[in-house]
Amino acid sequence: MGDRREEPSPPRPDGVAEREEILQAVSSAVLAVTRHLSVREVLQVIVRSAQRLLDARYAALGVPDDQGAFAEFVAEGLTDEEWAAIGPTPRQHGMLGAMLRDGVPARLPDIRRDPRFEWWPRAHPVLKDFIGVPIRDADEVLGIIFLSNKRTPGGFTQADQELLTLFAAHAAIALTNARLYERSRELAMVEERTRVARELHDAVTQKLFSLRLTAQAAGALLAEHPERAAVQIDQVQRLAGEALAELRAVIVELRPAELDRHGLAETLRKHVSLLDHLHPAEVRFEWVDEACDDDSAAAEPAVEVAVLRVAQEALHNALRHARAARVTVRLTESCGTLVLDVCDDGDGFDVESAPGRGQGLGLASMQERAQAVGGTVDIRSRPDAGTTVRMEVHP
Repeated sequence: MGDRREEPSPPRPDGVAEREEILQAVSSAVLAVTRHLSVREVLQVIVRSAQRLLDARYAALGVPDDQGAFAEFVAEGLTDEEWAAIGPTPRQHGMLGAMLRDGVPARLPDIRRDPRFEWWPRAHPVLKDFIGVPIRDADEVLGIIFLSNKRTPGGFTQADQELLTLFAAHAAIALTNARLYERSRELAMVEERTRVARELHDAVTQKLFSLRLTAQAAGALLAEHPERAAVQIDQVQRLAGEALAELRAVIVELRPAELDRHGLAETLRKHVSLLDHLHPAEVRFEWVDEACDDDSAAAEPAVEVAVLRVAQEALHNALRHARAARVTVRLTESCGTLVLDVCDDGDGFDVESAPGRGQGLGLASMQERAQAVGGTVDIRSRPDAGTTVRMEVHP
């Protein structure tokens, strides 16, 4: 018998290969969206994914409110400086208002020539070819996603519109789920506040009451029985230490409200933006969200709290102790792994010889927070060479 040779598979038509490639891109984009649970993060990933899918220079997504504006508006293709120069988020007018009213897709070779176009601010980039589709949940328009200035010559095509419409349908599901998840977390937050209040009353308040009585007893004994007063004062110190430890434990367990509402990346961005306005130093935030096929790999709530607290401690050190002129906070997320880097160009210090291993700088506290969630903190610094704090948590 002769050797049996397998016949090579016939080549697929170019159209079939292209369609499979597009569907794979849509699938990857949808998975990237669905693994995020905060509304803000979902919106950002939707816009970024659509921009990549259709190879557009600019992309944006607006979620309308009931006052003629947008409750949320995110964009890709603009720097922070360009966005600040443009000014407030747009109102529901012109093409955006028309799309909200009509709820149908729009594809234009030049948006400036459409009668529905009105104007844009002076610092706004010049848009030409335009495509937009509504993000719908049944009859409700949840938002509008639109792109402009396709990099490939020829503008947006009918195939682009069909692709964006398909993606918007999946995005609607992700956005609805994120809203439901946020509402459930808000309910959980109320329950958590109630539990913390009860613990404060049952534990810390009782300790403080005992502390007050013991201090009064020490004061009464001090003049005539100093030895017995000294015993009471020792008791005051012990009770004060216990009360402080219990209060710290309650505070550590308390999840910041911003995390429940906005998620880790947006909470860090807002915190960094606030510090940038309050301090003379330049404080910047960078977020890298690497694609992942595992939509169940979102970070645990306790991990998000630990990362936020370490970032806040590192920022405090850089701005209050290191006299830094520039601080960069970088958050990288990939399949449940979180990497936080806080880098400054400040005074720096010798990590090994820091008094008490840096107790005054909160270095031990950062290590403890990371270890509590299975993570690590690495601190690199030299005198006059700045400091980098890196925290890593793997799933």
